[in-house]
This record gives sequence, structure tokens and C-alpha cells, in this order.
Amino acid sequence: MSEYAKARELGEQAREKEWTRPSFARQLFLGDFQLDLVHPAPAPREEAAQRGEEFVRTMRRFLDAQVDPAEIERTARVPDAVVKGLAELGAFGITIGTEYGGLGLPYLYYCRALMLVGSYSPALATLLSAHQSIGVPQPLKQFGTEEQKREFLPRCARGEISAFLLTEPDVGSDPARLSTTAVRDGDDYVLDGVKLWTTNGVVADLLVVMARTGKKISAFVVEAASPGITVRRRNSFMGLRGIENGVTEFAQVRVPARNLIGREGEGLKIALTTLNTGRLALPATCAGNAKWAVRIAREWGNARVQWGRRIGDHEAVATKIAFIAATAYALEAVCELTSRMADDRRNDIRIEAALAKLYASELGYQVLDELVQIRGGRGFETAESLAARGERGVPAEQMLRDARINRIFEGSSEIMRLLITREAVDAHLSAAGELIDPSASRQDRARALKRASAFYARWLPRLVAGTGNLPTSYAEFGALAGHLRHVERVSRKLARSTFYGMSRWQGRLEHRQAFLGRIVDIGAELFAMTAVCVKAREDAADLGCRPYELADTFCRQAAGRIDALFARLWDNSDTRDARLARYVLDGRYTFVEEGVLDPSIDGPWVGTPEGGEDVRRTIH
Repeated sequence: MSEYAKARELGEQAREKEWTRPSFARQLFLGDFQLDLVHPAPAPREEAAQRGEEFVRTMRRFLDAQVDPAEIERTARVPDAVVKGLAELGAFGITIGTEYGGLGLPYLYYCRALMLVGSYSPALATLLSAHQSIGVPQPLKQFGTEEQKREFLPRCARGEISAFLLTEPDVGSDPARLSTTAVRDGDDYVLDGVKLWTTNGVVADLLVVMARTGKKISAFVVEAASPGITVRRRNSFMGLRGIENGVTEFAQVRVPARNLIGREGEGLKIALTTLNTGRLALPATCAGNAKWAVRIAREWGNARVQWGRRIGDHEAVATKIAFIAATAYALEAVCELTSRMADDRRNDIRIEAALAKLYASELGYQVLDELVQIRGGRGFETAESLAARGERGVPAEQMLRDARINRIFEGSSEIMRLLITREAVDAHLSAAGELIDPSASRQDRARALKRASAFYARWLPRLVAGTGNLPTSYAEFGALAGHLRHVERVSRKLARSTFYGMSRWQGRLEHRQAFLGRIVDIGAELFAMTAVCVKAREDAADLGCRPYELADTFCRQAAGRIDALFARLWDNSDTRDARLARYVLDGRYTFVEEGVLDPSIDGPWVGTPEGGEDVRRTIH
């Protein structure tokens, strides 16, 4: 079996294969626009909502009084006093149940808290989210034993920091290459290996470690102070300068067998399932960044005058401000809808959470890039430099740098598109997988042909017409009804396009990643359009027509992006691009590289630090 086949098989074994609950996004990709799954959006219980609102207000007061984001940026460290203060607020146990010492708040308020923190200090938001979204609390809540929950969750809620360790120097999104091992020895497992980019790892008290147990991967809770664990270095990055991210080495580290999460071999399943809700943290911080950008764009667009007019009155700038404001409202809508669905638990949100992460990280970065452009030279200048020469220290360039990692964190955009595609076409593969599988036997293909014929005989006729063709559909949404009708029609067009792609490329479709990426991006736009219409209708009760204005503009902008994506499905240079890339890799065009110098520091492309002292530190 090839390395690619092994990695693919491992991924298939880890993913959830059953759909026991409905999924709005899954049906959307199948051309079945089920608005009733997301409208009206589920609301938290009144008591939980009151506690959540109070916590967010308390968090705002704490940030305003106790946190200096400029200091975190300047010193590249979150002060110990801030960490301790957050712990006293309960910020490390927002979603941990009250029976384990946490606040037990809905995901909606976890996300609103991170939206607030992320707008002020993205590094601080990363500290909190890495601890709760992918650190010890989330996997234990879903897969831990009662004994594990009672042992570790109260510690997490009190502020003992946790980290998630999967990535290795030679392992990114391909866990089949994982080399860290966990060997059973009596009542313990013995861990050996090196983990890279361990967010919170430098200051963590508890670790979730993914390690190979035989041919499969398992998850363990590990005490960070265990003998044999060495934090080899604290990494530095383009942005998020305050995060405690390092390289962690395990050398004959003994871990009690009772610290195994789930069963042996369930590590990747635990990681993927945890991320279904864990990924909600990133859309929250992206939405917070975008909402902050609206304020800066508004104030600067009024204050700056050029050629006798406010710069915001010049169309070249006005279109950017409109994009920033409409997108910020939509990102908040996507984040809130997905988190409310996570709280409600009636829907399977694995696709929605992935779409929210992908969409928010991509559009959120564009928003901040446009803000830097509107600010001109001041956008490129640091806040500290601006303040030193007597101007308002707006950290636009820092926010842009900090946001860049969101397109890589917890699955790069490219990997997210592949993950979403696999889930979105699951119905097709269930019906016709063996038909397009070149390794399938003749008998398997014959059975698959019969199964596929029955599926498509029922499915394809439904894509001809729907509620989007009726001019009275979704009338309760008023001026936004036309946008929802458009979503319904485009959903069916998207499903037809997916079918055409499967018919054209069959088993080779999984390698047509550019095509599949556009399919996913169209679906993401449709999801965002739905979310913003649902939010606008709800908000209009208190805010009148203003939410409708934002939603209408956003939907028109999104429709334009969708048209461009559809056009490029079939009219593109993908094949030529792939061929040219192979030529580049083969050295055919090295003449293009002539006439420049490489400022890189010498060293291997993939390596691990050797020697040096342990840089792990404890929060005091």
C-alpha cells in the first residue's frame, strides 16, 4: 500500500461515518435547502443566558482595567497576573460543567467572550481557546471516564493550563507519519518522541498527547511536569507574539494507563470529534477582529480628509468600508448560529463548524488587509511608533499579522476544504463509492451500480426546481427573501455541479482539489448568506431596518463571489497550473531564480532542536 493510501485509510478510520442527526450544511451541498434546521436559531435557556451575559460584562471590565495589549505585544508574554486574574474569573472553565468547578456556560457565550478578548488581544484569546477548545477539557468532556473528569476538569477550571500535542517536525496534516510512540509497560505507557508547535506547551500543566500505540494512534492526558519531558525551546512567530508555543520532547515518559482517553486507537477520532466544537473559537476571534475593524474604518474614514472630502466618501475607500462592515456582521452571524447549534445539539455540526472556521479565517483576514489599506502608511506603522509621534496607536498591522495564522491553525484552509468535501460528498460515496473506486472488483461495481442508480433516480429530479423558484417563498424575511430564494436555487446548482464533477472525473475527483475547493467555497458563501439573513431577521426586532441593510449588502457581495467561483469551476487553468508546478519542482525553470540572494539561515528543512536547557516555566 502506498504512503498516500495509508494516510487516506487512516483518515477514513478516524472520521465519524454515521449521520445520526440532521446536518443543514450536508443537505445544502446535496441541493436540499432545509431552512427549518437553522431558523429560528436555537436560543439558550434564560438562566444560562443571564449568567453568560454577566460573565461577558465581567470579562470586559477585567480586560479594560487589568490587561495592556500593547505590553503583551511589546514583551511577547502574557503577564502572570493576567493569567491568574482570568483564572479567578473562571475564564479557563467557561464550558466546563459546574459539577466539575467550571462555569458551565453555553458555547454561545464562550464564543462571545473570545470575540471580546480576540478584539483586544489575539494572543490572550489564543491562550484561552487552546486550553479549552483543543486542550484537556474538550476531549475529556466527550470521551473521558468519570474518574478522569473528576481528576482533571476541576484543575483545568481553576486555571491549570492545558495544551494539545499532535503536530511533529515531520507531521502536519498527515497523521499517518506520526512517530511519537506509547508502549504499554505494566500499569503505564512509556512515551517517546518530539512534538512541535505546542501552543500553551511552554506553560502548560496538563497535556493531551497523541502517540502511536502499535499501528494506530491514541490520546493521553499527561502531566507536563513528568520526568522525561523537556520543552526544548519557545518558538517565535510573525504574529501572536504573546503565545507560549514550543517544542516538547518526551524521553521515556511514564504515563499511567488510566490516563488513556477512550480506547487504544481512538486518538484521531477523538481529535477530529473534539474539533467539531473546538473549531468554534477561531470564528469567534475572527469575528471580534472584524467588528473592531469596522470601528476603526468608521472613525478613520471620518477623520481623514483628502481632496476636500472625507476619505470614506471616496468610492474607492467606500467600497472597502462596505465590505468590512457587511462581512463583520456576517462573520458574527456565522459564529453565533454555529455556536447556538452546538449548544442545541439537535444537529450534527461537523460541516458547519469546519465551514465557519474556513470562512471566518479567510474573510476575516481580508477584512484586516483592507483596513491596513484604508489606513495607508499608518496601517503599516506599528501602534507603538504611531503613539510615539503623537498619533493614536492603532494596531492594524499587528492585527493583520496575528490573524494570518488563523488560515493555518487547526487545519489549513486547503486541508479544511478537503475535509469538508469528504463529508459533503459522503452521500455520493455511500451510493457510488465502489463504482468509481479503481480497486473495486467487478462484483462490487455491479452492486454499486445498482445502488447508485436507485440513489440518483430519486435525487437528481429534485434538483430541477424548488422553493427558490416560487416568488412568494420565505416572505417572512421581507427584503431578504430574494436572497434566501437565491441560496436555495444555487444550492441545487451546486449539487448538480458536484454530480457533473463526479461523472467527469470519477475516482480521480479526489485529486481535483482546486475544483473541490471552489465547491466548498460556494457552500461556505451559501451558509454565510443563510446565517446573516437569520440573524438580521432576529436583530430587526430591536434594531429596525439596519440589520437588513447590512445583510442585503453582504448577500449581494457574496452572490458576486459565488458567480466568479462557478465560472472558474469549468473555465480555469488548473491542469496547466499543476503541470507547470511539476516542472518547477523538477528544476526546469531555475533560470527564474537567478539574480537574487537567499537570506535564509542554513539548516535542514525539517529538524529538531538538540541540547539546551528546559525552557518550561510555571505561571506564578
